[in-house]
Amino acid sequence: MDVAPRHRSGIDPGLVPAVLWTRAYLRHCATTAATSDLTIALRREDGTASLFHTRVLAGGVDDAATYLHVERTVKFLLWSRGASDILLCGPEAAQLALRLQADYSPAGCRAFDADFFRKVFERTLTFQASDVSGLPVASAAHLPLGRNLDGCRIGFDLGGSDRKCAALIHGKVVFSEEVKWDPYFQSDPAYHLAGIRHSLDLAARHLPRVDAIGGSSAGVYVNNKVRVASLFRGITDASVFDSQVRDIFLGLAKSYGVPFEVLNDGDVTALAGSMSLGRNAVLGVAMGTSVAAGYVDKVGNLTNWLSELAFVPVDYRQDGPADEWSGDRGCAVQYFSQQGIGRLMPLAGIISPPEMRLPERLEFLQQLMISGDPRAMQVYEAVGIAFGYAIAHFAQFYTFSCLLIMGRVTSGRGGEAILERAREVLDDEFPELRIDLVVPDEKDKRHGQAIAAASLPSLR
Repeated sequence: MDVAPRHRSGIDPGLVPAVLWTRAYLRHCATTAATSDLTIALRREDGTASLFHTRVLAGGVDDAATYLHVERTVKFLLWSRGASDILLCGPEAAQLALRLQADYSPAGCRAFDADFFRKVFERTLTFQASDVSGLPVASAAHLPLGRNLDGCRIGFDLGGSDRKCAALIHGKVVFSEEVKWDPYFQSDPAYHLAGIRHSLDLAARHLPRVDAIGGSSAGVYVNNKVRVASLFRGITDASVFDSQVRDIFLGLAKSYGVPFEVLNDGDVTALAGSMSLGRNAVLGVAMGTSVAAGYVDKVGNLTNWLSELAFVPVDYRQDGPADEWSGDRGCAVQYFSQQGIGRLMPLAGIISPPEMRLPERLEFLQQLMISGDPRAMQVYEAVGIAFGYAIAHFAQFYTFSCLLIMGRVTSGRGGEAILERAREVLDDEFPELRIDLVVPDEKDKRHGQAIAAASLPSLR
C-alpha cells in the first residue's frame, strides 16, 4: 500500500499508521473491479454481538495485503469489543476463517491472544464463515454502574506502579492517598491482597462508616471475578490463580460486608471524564504502565466492550517493535505507555542505566524535559505523532466526540507536547474528525478516578 504520512518523527520515522494503510487498501478496493463486502461479527455466549463492515479484494488479487487488512482489523475488534465467536460473511470468508483459526490457536502466531480470550470467555476462540442469515443482530449490554455518590464510600485504583484510595462522604473527597507498589512480577497473591487491604483500611479510618466500595484496576473483571489482569501477571501457576486470585475481590466484598464493585480502570477513566465534563460519547485513554482505555457511549452508558487498547495494532510496518508480553508487533503499548517511552529514549540518544525501571526512566525523561533537553522533546513528539494517527484509527471502531487523556506519560510539559503534535496530525490529515482532546484538571487528576470508582456500587 502507498502510505506516506505527512508527519514523521525524527527518531521513529518508519511508522506506518494503521489508519493510513487501511485507507490506502480501501482506495485500492474502490479502484479494482474484483472486490466484495466482508462483514465481521463478534458474538458472545450472553447473546450480545457487534458487527463491523469492510471490503476486501477478491482471492488472488494481492492476497497478502487482504489478509493483513482482515487479520489486523479482527485483532482490533477482539481487543476493543471482545468475543469468543467470530463470524465472517462474504465470498472470501471461508478461506479467511481457516487462516485466522490457525493463527489464533495455541500453536499459532497469535497464541497469546487465543489464550487470553479463552480465559476471559472460558471458551475456545472460534472463527467460521457464515451467510447473511446466520449473522447475529448487533446488540450491546449496558452496565448499570456508576454515578452513585450517596453515603460514605471508598474508591480505589490499582495501577502497576502505585495504588490510590480515597474516602468520600456524599461525593466529597475527605481523604486520598497514593502508595507505591510493584505488583507486576509478584508471584505470591498475599502481596496483592495485603496492599489492597492496606489502602481500603487507610481510607476507612477517615469515614464514620463504610457504605460502599468501588475500585478500578487494569484487566478484565466479570461480576467482580478476575478473568485476566496484568496486575497479577507474575502469578503463573494456574492453580494458585484459580484458588487465590480469581475471587480475591469477592473475598474482600464479603469481609467488608457492603456493596462492592470493581471494574476495568479504563472504563472508570471514561466514566470519570463523563461525570466531570458532563459529556457522553467519551473514549478515555490512560498512558501509564500500560495503555488503559474505556468507553462511555453516546447516551452515557458503560458497555461490556473490553477496550483493552494496549494490544490493538496501530503500526503496520513489518519490523515494528514487539510487545514483550504478547509478542505481536506494532501494538499500542509500545507507543503510548512507559514501555513506549523506554523504547524511544535510546532512539533519541538518551541512555539510562540498565537497572533503572520503566517508572524511573519516565521520571528521568521528565526531568530532562524540564531542563530543556531537546532529546526529551523528540521522544514526546514521537509519541504525539503516533497518537494523532492512532486517534483517527480508533474513530473507525468507536463513536466518540471527546477523548479524555490521562496517565503519568502525559504529565507536565511532555504531555503538552504529545497533545500539540496529536492535534497537528488530526487537523492536517483528518480535518473531517471533530474530536476534542481533553486533559483533566489537577483536581480531577487527583480525585476523578477515585470518585468515579467509588460511585460504581448502588446502595439500593
